[in-house]
Amino acid sequence: MADNSAVRDYWNDHIHDLQITRHPVGSPGFFADLDQYHFEKLHHLERLIDFNGYSGQRVLEVGCGAGTDLVRFARGGAIVTGVDLSASAVALAKQNFQQQGLAADLREADGERLPFPDESFDFVYAHGVVQYTANDRALVDECRRVLKTGGTAVFQVYNRVSWLNALSKLMKVGLEHEDAPVLKKYSAAEFRAVLSGFSGVRIVEERFPVKSRLHGGWKGMLFNTVFVGTFNAVPRAWVRRFGWHLLAFCRK
Repeated sequence: MADNSAVRDYWNDHIHDLQITRHPVGSPGFFADLDQYHFEKLHHLERLIDFNGYSGQRVLEVGCGAGTDLVRFARGGAIVTGVDLSASAVALAKQNFQQQGLAADLREADGERLPFPDESFDFVYAHGVVQYTANDRALVDECRRVLKTGGTAVFQVYNRVSWLNALSKLMKVGLEHEDAPVLKKYSAAEFRAVLSGFSGVRIVEERFPVKSRLHGGWKGMLFNTVFVGTFNAVPRAWVRRFGWHLLAFCRK
């Protein structure tokens, strides 16, 4: 696709994780449930990302969604900016920050055309964005452009050579947001090629099976009771390359 108009329309309708909360959208309970679910599913983020390590520094999140991660950077003292293609996401993020009593510059903007001067930010964070945009290299290049020399950018994409991709096909259970207008999966080598403009890149494979609250029936029971335990009993060194997420830590 040539641009992100269809991507924008999709995410305006799919920003809310309504299946994991019974609280009204935009309420304190809603945001608390989003935070709990996000870091329950992605528990590795608190180990890999130093949310408290950017006090007084300028942090940009591209694809900020409802602001779940960005709030953590702000609590750690960072001067935070968030952009998202989706107007509904930005509106939710503003509610989230207001309720938390935190300040942020939150804007509706396309990550492929960021509205900031060169070398504006000390740290750029784009978790779960590259695989959903029309031109992945354009988004990565824009993140690098606005990052200060010597700064770090973090990107996350889906690993095509992963346990979840294989299990989805085997069990005939669709992946989350599989109906999105753009959804790409990468090998580590392909991902590294997209990031080639950075001076240094370290890729970490993560996101291994945890119990799911979104899938029921016998398939959900089998996954939660058998597969999760069995997979995680295997030495991590044997299966690390099959992590569903590829996280790249990139130095400019």
